[in-house]
Order: sequence, then structure tokens, then C-alpha cells
Amino acid sequence: MRDIRETAMRPAQPGAMRLETGCDQCGARASNVCSTLAFKDLDRLARIAEPMIFAPGQSFIRESSPAEHFFNITSGTARLFKMLADGRQQITGFAGEGHFLGLAVPTAYAYGAEAVDTVRLCRYPRQRLMRLLAEFPAMERRMLEEVSNELVAAQEQMLLLGRKNARERIASFLVRRMAITPLRHGVALPRIAMVRLPMARRDIGDYLGMTIETVSRTLGTMKREGMIAIPDPARIVIQRPAALLALANGLA
Repeated sequence: MRDIRETAMRPAQPGAMRLETGCDQCGARASNVCSTLAFKDLDRLARIAEPMIFAPGQSFIRESSPAEHFFNITSGTARLFKMLADGRQQITGFAGEGHFLGLAVPTAYAYGAEAVDTVRLCRYPRQRLMRLLAEFPAMERRMLEEVSNELVAAQEQMLLLGRKNARERIASFLVRRMAITPLRHGVALPRIAMVRLPMARRDIGDYLGMTIETVSRTLGTMKREGMIAIPDPARIVIQRPAALLALANGLA
């Protein structure tokens, strides 16, 4: 959460910190599922919320462990991944502000999650939140929308890996990162846009099924074409959003 007071606290796991705050102080409330609650009802949610902060590289969901909590990201970016039996890891997605994790896994988590940069989140005991949802149907509907969004994202990922070429994959990834920013609730593309890429190029390649060399080479080509600018490794300026969207959709 933003603008909150960090306190000395007992770590929930090595390095994790608990935060002391109220839901009314959360600067990310407008983009989260709790935005459906009236201001007078926020205290009910705050009583079961466990705000936490995780440093880069720290894990907060372990694949196959009991799904005892939901996680609502209020700032930062997390990588979602699955582990193979031989220890190899496959990144399956990235989650940012407004993402609600753990919805589609009623018994055991189907993936792991760890912080890419500093991640702030609220952790909710599953059973207590489910009981609260019975009293707030608008919030329950919003969470069902999140489940639908996860399904759509999974279908898009299958299409990306199965049919798209390198340029189309990178374009699709950047368009999706635009959707994690304020464009998520908009309908019109801006003339120019900036996306944050806190993850390493290697992580991007893992997610897109590409080598790090192909990722760097493709971004360099897009830069030379004037489609993007790269002021630093963690930021990309989309100079021609409409062209990027056309490329992502296989129309360029």
C-alpha cells in the first residue's frame, strides 16, 4: 500500500514484513476489488486484511501448498511461475497493482509467486473473506470477473506461444503491460504511452518462450523502426501504440 506507516513486526516468512494501515489509507484502492465496498464498510475488510511488504526475489505463494489465503497486490510487480520435477521454472505471468491472486485454486496453489520489485499486498484468510463476501455481492461479482480475466489471460498465452512469431509476442507483451497501467479502464489508445518493465529480459523471454537474445534483438528492431523508445531497461515508451496493437493482433 502507498502512504502507509511501516512498523516493527514479526515476519510471516523470512524477510516479509507486516504493515499497519487502514483500507481508507490505501492509494491503490480504486484499482482493487475492494473498490466495490462503500467507505463505511471498509473497516470490515480491514479487520481481516494482513498488509505485507516483500522485497525483490521474495516468495509469497508456494506452488502446491495449501491455498489458505487470497492475495491482493496494491503496488509492485510479481512473477507467477510453475516448477517442473527437475527444478526448472516456467514463468506463466506477471501480476501488478489490482491483481487478486488465489481465486481459481480452492485447495492448493497451482503456481508460485515472488516479488520482482518491492511488492505490497493485502493477504486475506480464505474462509474469513468468503464469509464476508456473502454480505457484499458487488465485491463477489468483482472477484468472479477476476477469475474470468485469468481464464482469458490463459487463453491469450496459449495463442501467443502456439501461433505468434517473435515480433508479435513482444508486441502482445507490451500491449498487455499497457493494460496494467491506467489504460486498463480506458477504451482509447493514447498517442504515446510508457510501460514499466521491472522484470529482467530473461524473465520476459521465459514468459514468451524466447531466448534473452531474441528478446533484446526484437526490442532493438522495434526501436530502430520508431515504434518504441527505451530510455532505460526498466521503461519502454510506446511511440506508436496503434501500430503496436496491430502487430500484436497479427495485422502488421
